[in-house]
Amino acid sequence: MSDWRKIQLPMTAKTVAELRAGDKLLLSGTIYAARDAAHKRFVEALDRGEKLPIDLSKSVIYYMGPSPTRPGDIVGACGPTTSARMDKYTPRLLTEGLRVMMGKGDRSLQVVEAIKKYRGVYLITIGGAGALLSLKVKSSEIVAYPDLGTEAVLKMEVENFPAIVAVDSQGNDFCKIGPSQYRTS
Repeated sequence: MSDWRKIQLPMTAKTVAELRAGDKLLLSGTIYAARDAAHKRFVEALDRGEKLPIDLSKSVIYYMGPSPTRPGDIVGACGPTTSARMDKYTPRLLTEGLRVMMGKGDRSLQVVEAIKKYRGVYLITIGGAGALLSLKVKSSEIVAYPDLGTEAVLKMEVENFPAIVAVDSQGNDFCKIGPSQYRTS
């Protein structure tokens, strides 16, 4: 993994600006797992003028598939879920300072444009490997919306959590660029 760049979180604006689509990263620090229901609540809170339970500008929001934690484990399997389900909320959260999102799959053109406009970055991680990814989680605690059960917002400390830059702050989209390298016609 010598060609993987180690990143200490939170990610600075300078680091975000330096990242390019296709870069391979190993993240260490705090990430927050939040899915559809939490995103809906974030936007509703913002619409009411309320403060969010996490600081978006210093957060990596991970679209993590829910999995119950077995007794004695830090977290259950923590693989990514399909990011497109958060697309309707993402531009608003980017306007509020969100810089870094992580999940799986490509994003809508509207989200890619918002990432470019607000100088964010979208990362993807390994789908289907949630049990292995859970080994990179050193601690986990619910920090918001516990009534959502496995979809509550989790604060997780990770070490060398693998990710690839899918959309960089320039709007370059690896989900489009990557496959084009292998087309023969």
